[in-house]
Amino acid sequence: MPRLKCTIAYDGTGFSGYQVQPGKRTVQSEIEKALGKLHKGASVRVSASGRTDAGVHARGQVIHFDTPLELGPDRWQTALNSMLPPDIAVMAAEAAAPGFHARFDAVGKEYRYFILQSKTRDPFKRNYAYQFPYKLDFTAMEEAIGHLLGTHDFTSFCSAKSEVEDRVRTLREIDLLEENGLLVIRFVGDGFLYNMVRILVGTLLEIGTGKRIPGDIPSLIEKRDRTQAGKTAPGHGLYLWEVFYQNEDEKKF
Repeated sequence: MPRLKCTIAYDGTGFSGYQVQPGKRTVQSEIEKALGKLHKGASVRVSASGRTDAGVHARGQVIHFDTPLELGPDRWQTALNSMLPPDIAVMAAEAAAPGFHARFDAVGKEYRYFILQSKTRDPFKRNYAYQFPYKLDFTAMEEAIGHLLGTHDFTSFCSAKSEVEDRVRTLREIDLLEENGLLVIRFVGDGFLYNMVRILVGTLLEIGTGKRIPGDIPSLIEKRDRTQAGKTAPGHGLYLWEVFYQNEDEKKF
């Protein structure tokens, strides 16, 4: 059967994460429900580039599925969007090679974490940025970032619940940006462990407030002990921004 690749965006506020969970509303279950309607009740399984936790958002999540229906990519985008709830949207759809896999063919990802630096909460940003009322030392954070870049065993920055044995990853870029009055921390790497970005953010915020120093980072990496790193930042500030694939994105990644 033909294979379709879709780039989707979703507001994670109303979901218990991406992956199907019994009795819970998830992004995957809503997409598969929509596909079931389009396939007259037949079950269609969707594979994604990776999972996201409850409250986490996506701008560029990638999925694939096989289908016997003969629809052009534009028609697929229109048809799915007509069936999906308003907090999920198909941003692009295209025919994929028969062996394409949204997860296993990915060569890298970009995540962004949004922080509202304000002592006063913003009701309109409460689900989309982490309110952080303390002043930050960006020079110290930049110095810490220098220690994080490159290839390391990131066990200290991975949830203890992770079952992945190989925890070596390469961080290619970490940037501190400003966007619409928000601090945005941008991460680009070949892959990310469970809760890795959120733990990195929590640790960088502790460095920015003077609770740690930039020179602590090499020691944290070496210890390979989750209890030694910073707190896990809340999920609602995190966005899966883009997924990179071989050939398509080799110039960018």
